[in-house]
Amino acid sequence: MIKFFLMVNKQGQTRLSRYYEHVEINKRTMLEAEVIKNCLSRSKDQCSFVEYKDFKLVYRQYAALFVVVGIDQTENEMAVYELIHNFVEVLDKYFSRVSELDVSFSVSEIRL
Repeated sequence: MIKFFLMVNKQGQTRLSRYYEHVEINKRTMLEAEVIKNCLSRSKDQCSFVEYKDFKLVYRQYAALFVVVGIDQTENEMAVYELIHNFVEVLDKYFSRVSELDVSFSVSEIRL
């Protein structure tokens, strides 16, 4: 099951976040900071799946944006990895060359 979905830039600023389980606002901030730090510190040669606390992180980098999905232990990492790619392809078609600004200013139009 997907726990959360994040899009962040290379500076670690969250551009889009969606939680599928209740998480208090102050805990979200801490969770996002730790998750972003974990993903941004990894090299391109390292695996895109990370064990983190009681769940896994699956992430992909597209230019200046990172898409990070938090999943539980029973979810298929490769399926989520492909889901991220399909999501970005849809955004790319919708915005015709999606950029960080498109995501920042059009969050209200996107329904996850």
